[in-house]
Amino acid sequence: MTSIPAQPARSVVLGSTSRYRRELLSRLNLPFEVAAPHVDETPLPNEAPRTLALRLALAKARAVAKQFPEAVVIGSDQVADLQGQPLGKPGTHERAVTQLRQMRGKTVVFQTALAVVCQANGFEQVDLAEVRVKFRDLSDTEIENYLHAEQPYDCAGSAKSEGLGIALLDAIDNDDPTALVGLPLIRTARMLRAAGVKLL
Repeated sequence: MTSIPAQPARSVVLGSTSRYRRELLSRLNLPFEVAAPHVDETPLPNEAPRTLALRLALAKARAVAKQFPEAVVIGSDQVADLQGQPLGKPGTHERAVTQLRQMRGKTVVFQTALAVVCQANGFEQVDLAEVRVKFRDLSDTEIENYLHAEQPYDCAGSAKSEGLGIALLDAIDNDDPTALVGLPLIRTARMLRAAGVKLL
């Protein structure tokens, strides 16, 4: 992996409007700005969920890097992969009900892609964290109660695991505990260091 010498003055920009990613990145105790990437998130025909997540993460980072060419820009995207079918943010209660009914009793792979780009030094890296999640065989009543309590309509697959959504699950299998929430911090820290950002 190619690394850039540490440059503490290099600013960091999170190319995302997600409050979950903003909260996660703040754990690194690193000053950063937030910018909306304005990227079309429509899947391409027959695009695999992991390919979609990787493409969008990089597109978001590149879009924001054009606005902040001297900064180190973080882009991320998450797609729920249900047996090859991508499930994004439901947006509405009705779609969330449909998603959770589809996922009950099944294992879903949450594909969380991460991209770090810095135009000024030509740095660009992309990585993917896979989280395998086993859903309980949920009743319609449990689904409705959960959705009314959490309203996770801006979460891929309608599953907000850091809240009451944990009660939907039987098991989580991954190597980065923050990946399911939306930003894999172990990978983020590794890629920021490689981009020349001093964390400690």
